[in-house]
Amino acid sequence: MRFTLTDEQRGFAAALTDLLSGADVPAATRAWARDEPDAGLALWRRLAEQGVCGLAVPEEAGGLGASPVDLCVAFEALGRSGVPGPWVESAAYLPALLSDPDALGRLADGEVGTVAVPPLVPRALDAAVASQVYVVQGTTVSTARLGATHDSVDPARRLVEVDAADPVAEVDASALERAFDQAVLAVSAQLLGLGEHLLATTVTYVKQRRQFGREIGSYQALKHQLADVRIALDFARPLVLGAAVTFDGSVSVRSRDVSAARVRVGDAAYLAARTALQLHGAIGYTEEHDLSLAILKVRALVGTWGGAAFHRARVLEALTVAADA
Repeated sequence: MRFTLTDEQRGFAAALTDLLSGADVPAATRAWARDEPDAGLALWRRLAEQGVCGLAVPEEAGGLGASPVDLCVAFEALGRSGVPGPWVESAAYLPALLSDPDALGRLADGEVGTVAVPPLVPRALDAAVASQVYVVQGTTVSTARLGATHDSVDPARRLVEVDAADPVAEVDASALERAFDQAVLAVSAQLLGLGEHLLATTVTYVKQRRQFGREIGSYQALKHQLADVRIALDFARPLVLGAAVTFDGSVSVRSRDVSAARVRVGDAAYLAARTALQLHGAIGYTEEHDLSLAILKVRALVGTWGGAAFHRARVLEALTVAADA
């Protein structure tokens, strides 16, 4: 199976990269962490104009009805730049869950949405800046009342306790599972982008940092560490894209492939973060260095929408069922 992006997808990725590279995302992220979301929301609106918010929204509701591969292209770009905000919830999960065309249309136009899906996602990310906040309990989707706010390991991710207010929809189990899988796929693409960013940043640094009269990147031990990260990301990428390609197939294959991708790319991104921190040395620990933003985001994302143990068990269950069939 070949995973070659189309010209349109490559152009879309390039357009997003150009937009984000000139947007001073680190400054917006730090402001977001200080509860000053204006810059982040302005960037959200610009990305909405590029169609990111409406990718997964059906065309009949005002969205683009794009493919899962298109969604991965966008979320990898979001991951590379470290854009703050509940992107997975608003642009991946809710479009697959909601059926109200008005609510979907507003999400596509750039309204911020978020959701809690206990027990795996017990709190709503960045609910204070969202216009649409939901909680899913069983098969019931309700609007949410906001409670206490909790800090995350990533200061730019505020986790808000929510209680169900008014029921807005009943959804079947298949819709819930599809929405969950789409969120996991989006997180996987984000982690892939973050891993690529961390590797590129570290390669640039070791080519510039000199010690004992030479660039530290010329030392074989460091080359081997970076090569390990490159290999891990190269093995993760086809799993992420493969999960996107098979997403609209059978439910069992979709869930298996999405969880397998999530496990592999989570490990790869975490390796990229650890290696980046080690090779940057003490500067990598400082909040003032932009590296810390990506490292903390990886640390937060590897535990959201199901951790590694959950997704490994999911893959095992799918393989066991297939073997017994």
